[in-house]
Amino acid sequence: MTALHPRLAPVYDEVIKRNPAEAEFHQAVKEVFETLSPVVAKHPEYADAQVLQRLCEPERQIIFRVPWVDDAGQVQVNRGFRVEYSSVLGPYKGGLRFHPSVYLGIVKFLGFEQIFKNSLTGMPLGGGKGGSDFDPKGRSDGEVMRFCQSFMTELHRHIGEYTDVPAGDTGVGARELGYLFGQYKRLTNRYESGVLTGKGLTWGGSQVRTEATGFGAVYFVESMLATKGKDLEGKRVVVSGSGNVAIHAAQKAQELGALVVACSDSGGYVVDERGLDIDLLKDVKTVRRARISEYAREREARYVDGGSVWDVPCDVALPCATQNEIRDAEAKTLVTHGVEVVAEGANMPCTPDAVKVFRDAGVAFAPGKAANAGGVVTSSLEMQQNASRDSWTFAHTDERLRATMTEIHDRCVATADDYDVPGDYVAGANIAGFTRVADAMLAFGVI
Repeated sequence: MTALHPRLAPVYDEVIKRNPAEAEFHQAVKEVFETLSPVVAKHPEYADAQVLQRLCEPERQIIFRVPWVDDAGQVQVNRGFRVEYSSVLGPYKGGLRFHPSVYLGIVKFLGFEQIFKNSLTGMPLGGGKGGSDFDPKGRSDGEVMRFCQSFMTELHRHIGEYTDVPAGDTGVGARELGYLFGQYKRLTNRYESGVLTGKGLTWGGSQVRTEATGFGAVYFVESMLATKGKDLEGKRVVVSGSGNVAIHAAQKAQELGALVVACSDSGGYVVDERGLDIDLLKDVKTVRRARISEYAREREARYVDGGSVWDVPCDVALPCATQNEIRDAEAKTLVTHGVEVVAEGANMPCTPDAVKVFRDAGVAFAPGKAANAGGVVTSSLEMQQNASRDSWTFAHTDERLRATMTEIHDRCVATADDYDVPGDYVAGANIAGFTRVADAMLAFGVI
């Protein structure tokens, strides 16, 4: 991997020392640091003011107990987290993840990434993230409600539309957000719509919020291809996952003329050479909450139990499942099969070794902090509507999303050119996101 700048290496060593056993956080920090050498060389004032050291330490880390009672009357105890990472550009903004894998290192990695993702949008948003090791899968609505109410009973002390604005993420959809908002309203006696984003349309939500991350990733790919004089028409696309992001990425890619031939879940993957039936996929995964194998059976498509969806040849790869799902081997397989574009729809789904494989092969690669910024873009639009007591149409909101994703793409390209790394979306995204935050930190003094 790229050697760190002499002024960055000791900062990274200190991150490892101060945050032991948090591998995902270490990976996220190193990935950013590896692209900042030209920034430190051009702007030594950032290093002189210890901006990097300060940025690697969250402003606030909250860990709390979440007791709740299951349907059998047994008391269960989970752990809740909220890392309020950086507020120099605006209130903390980032999702809540409910999944057994959640621990402090995951939340810090996600919050660190969120700082730069939110900065890239150009909107006045800080970065944060939260969640719990609670698993909503297999739980009744009553159990999920009781857990969410207990979780919000503690979290409500730390959030607000001018302080910290959580949203949904893995395991936190419309059902969970409804229970969370209801408890916040009950505890505070305020109908403060701007305190959460991703809300239902009947109680302060925004059109396109459900579709935003998936749509946004495809809009970013559209811009990447346009720089090469190409478009999505006729492109063969593979999407990993079959959750909200994956489904809507597949939907938008097909609307723009692509053929989406595969998607996956934790059990295996399906290959549908006719192109995914999006309506059936939505019914199986979001209505019935069933396995992707059921889609394959009803659609009479090929199902592979286990294995890697990245064995399926494609022109465009959209990893939309989870962190570190594409490693060295999967990346080499994609390159061998002729992939042209890889855009991260999830947070850090490609390992550093995989990214190096793509770069060395000349594959256009877009990191998650740029390509999957659509969710936070539409969250910001939801906040604007809440503040003005307004409601926009689907078409208007989608137009705003598409325009902002194009602006993010162009910002990455221009920044990479300015720092003599043309075509490097990783460097462009990291540098553009970092410098906006760093300049604000310098302006505020030592805080």
